[in-house]
Amino acid sequence: MLKDHAKLMQAILVSGEIVGRKKLQKMIYIAKKVDFPFQERFQFHFYGPYSEELTTRVEELCNMGFLNEVREKKGGYFQYRYTLTDAGKEFLSLNDVDMPFLQECLIDMNDQNARFLELVSTVLYFDNLPKEEVTNKVFTLKSSQRYTEAEIDDAYQYIEALKVKIQ
Repeated sequence: MLKDHAKLMQAILVSGEIVGRKKLQKMIYIAKKVDFPFQERFQFHFYGPYSEELTTRVEELCNMGFLNEVREKKGGYFQYRYTLTDAGKEFLSLNDVDMPFLQECLIDMNDQNARFLELVSTVLYFDNLPKEEVTNKVFTLKSSQRYTEAEIDDAYQYIEALKVKIQ
């Protein structure tokens, strides 16, 4: 029952700390798209792919005392920091989660800013389309972010680099 919870806990553990709900959503989505076995379903939302299931799972882990969520006021908004609690680490030590190369990929993603991860996840969401159509979708759906063609190229290169890490 808690296998999917354990996968999420492992992701947070190997990341050390994830700052931001949007960043957490994008990191799990990108990991799923490059073939890590996350089961959450995602739909396209304001900030790119979003999973209500993932949000619920995070809340459940916080309620069980396995995940620490710290809410900080930052300027005009709140920012959330996620780390595993000692109870969460103990639970994981008793429930083996085998996802080779997850740590390398998530640490790399965690070093990126949320804006870039939003672009990468958007590109991956439309990965069934040719690059030109994906570019048009990004310019249309993400016009407020003002992404450039160079940034879209960077996103494609980043996706390929992640795929190489897990081979």
